[in-house]
Amino acid sequence: MIPRVRLIFKSVSEIVDTEDIGLLVLTDSAEQRQVAVPCDSHTLNEFRMRMDRSPDVGKLLPEVLWNVLQWQTDLRLEVHIDLLREGKYQAVLSNEETLDMVPISAADGILLSYVTRGDIPIMMDEALFMRQSTHYDSGAIGVSMPVNTISDEMLQNAMDRAIRNENYEIASHLRDEINRRKKTSSAEKDGSKSEEEKQ
Repeated sequence: MIPRVRLIFKSVSEIVDTEDIGLLVLTDSAEQRQVAVPCDSHTLNEFRMRMDRSPDVGKLLPEVLWNVLQWQTDLRLEVHIDLLREGKYQAVLSNEETLDMVPISAADGILLSYVTRGDIPIMMDEALFMRQSTHYDSGAIGVSMPVNTISDEMLQNAMDRAIRNENYEIASHLRDEINRRKKTSSAEKDGSKSEEEKQ
């Protein structure tokens, strides 16, 4: 069984200079370390609506489905975030009794946990959490985010911006990450071709 850390949702914020990307900040239960999960503008708005306690939020699909599930079943569900692939966290919604799993975007899994007030907990692979997390400071302004959690498009935009601003050290670091991903992707494609040829 994979050792996992239970995560607690703390806040949501926008990335500076981007309008369509947000960050979901989660900590371990001891509030010692934090991890930031990128999300799109739609998910950002979904969180804001609920955090602002918009009056019609109880009629939205996630809330309605959760109420129905509570009335009709004794399902025990968890969101598991166990992988990071090509800048995106990979998550599943897991039935804790049958161990059946359904893929879900990490951001949607976090939203589901928020809607259920933690009744559906968010669990992250412990090794992944230790690799991706940073020290948590509740009074800090801004959030640090590992470069390997940024999507390819965001990475390219950040590198272009760093070059425009003549911040060549950051641009070089971002270029190295882009090249590393291209090499990894190419190696994976070559590996799958070799497997097909064997069959």
